[in-house]
Amino acid sequence: MAANGRHRRYQPSRINRASLTVTAGGAGIALPLITAASAGAASGEVWEKVAACESSGNWAVNTGNGYYGGLQFSGPTWAAFGGTQYAPRADLATRDQQIDIAERVLDGQGPGAWPACSVKAGLTRGGDAPDTTPQSAGTRPVQAAAPQSAPPR
Repeated sequence: MAANGRHRRYQPSRINRASLTVTAGGAGIALPLITAASAGAASGEVWEKVAACESSGNWAVNTGNGYYGGLQFSGPTWAAFGGTQYAPRADLATRDQQIDIAERVLDGQGPGAWPACSVKAGLTRGGDAPDTTPQSAGTRPVQAAAPQSAPPR
């Protein structure tokens, strides 16, 4: 009987196994790094909505209440998340610089850093607001009725 029979199990060569291991291992390391950089990234449009709510869209506002810029950063938050690399206070930084620091705050504190305005603007930790457009009756997913359970005691 021949060693290369018709029903013989395939044996990958050592080179194939090694390259597969290196490729899969590299992807396992690279993918989390690629996705981590954009995990909390919200669009400029969403940040515009937050700024409209927080400061009427005035990115240079300083009302003297201890919160500065379009996204109303406190001084300590601005400094803690690296804002002083751009300007001493948020109101002295550009819109894009404020958004850069806001992304860091979003990653660190979540949308709760802007409690009311994040909800109004649709700001989420995962990026842009979820699609909440109403669906027509013909396109709504059908949901099964939940089983009835006894009320809590």
